[in-house]
Amino acid sequence: MRGVIVGLLLGIGLFCIWWSFWPREEHRSEPRRAGPRARLQDDITQAGYTSVSPGNVLTAGALAGLLVFALVQASARVVPVALCFGVMAAYAPFALVRMRARSRRAHLRDLWPDAVDNIASAVRAGLALPEALSQLAIRGPEELRPAFAAFGEDYRTTGRFHDCLDRLKERLADPVGDRLVESLRIAREVGGSDLGRLLRTLSTFLREDARTRAELETRQGWTVNAARLACAAPWVVLAMMSFQRDSLRAYSSPAGVAVLLVGAAVTLVAYRLMVRIGRLPQEERVLR
Repeated sequence: MRGVIVGLLLGIGLFCIWWSFWPREEHRSEPRRAGPRARLQDDITQAGYTSVSPGNVLTAGALAGLLVFALVQASARVVPVALCFGVMAAYAPFALVRMRARSRRAHLRDLWPDAVDNIASAVRAGLALPEALSQLAIRGPEELRPAFAAFGEDYRTTGRFHDCLDRLKERLADPVGDRLVESLRIAREVGGSDLGRLLRTLSTFLREDARTRAELETRQGWTVNAARLACAAPWVVLAMMSFQRDSLRAYSSPAGVAVLLVGAAVTLVAYRLMVRIGRLPQEERVLR
């Protein structure tokens, strides 16, 4: 019996030695991309609608679509045409939120360098990181003050710097804010005397990026505007035709429905393609 046990242990040892020559490759987990609801929540936060939730936007879109559908159906009495305008109206709240978020991101892009400079000055003056962030509620840019004021209240209440940074990231919902928060988190954990240099480098980079983006957006803005005008023109003509019921009866037939579907598909594809070509890609939040 003892010989069997010794032989079994020897076999297991030899198997482990053989298995060690075949190292297993580590599977790197790729960062998960945010879902549609999370992206919508980011757009709402970046737009400054703090009291609005994704459910409110969905409800507003559904109500707007039903209302426009009922109005067009009552005036034109052509279901396919009313359905097309109802779908457009249902998308209007989402387009409004995204347009507002895009405009506010462009505005904040010019303000972040000043905020970083204020933090660097506070650190150079001897303030701790929590106090340096809290003082932005008074000396920082006007649009960023509420988020940093809430950070100061959280830190005075809990004293947990990392948890307060996480909540600050949620309130800002901004890629630049994510980078700043993670840089300060690392500086808090590892310490060191290079924080001032890091903040000055980040401020310089943000200013150069904002200046470059502003020049490119000015040059390519006409492409986006032309895409919007070209896509909206056929539907404006169709809306003007809705006041004449006789001219819209053709769209009640299967051929008319097919024309509307093909026109909507071509409009959507052409608009998305032209916007993708003409608009600069937005920076994604990879440090959530």
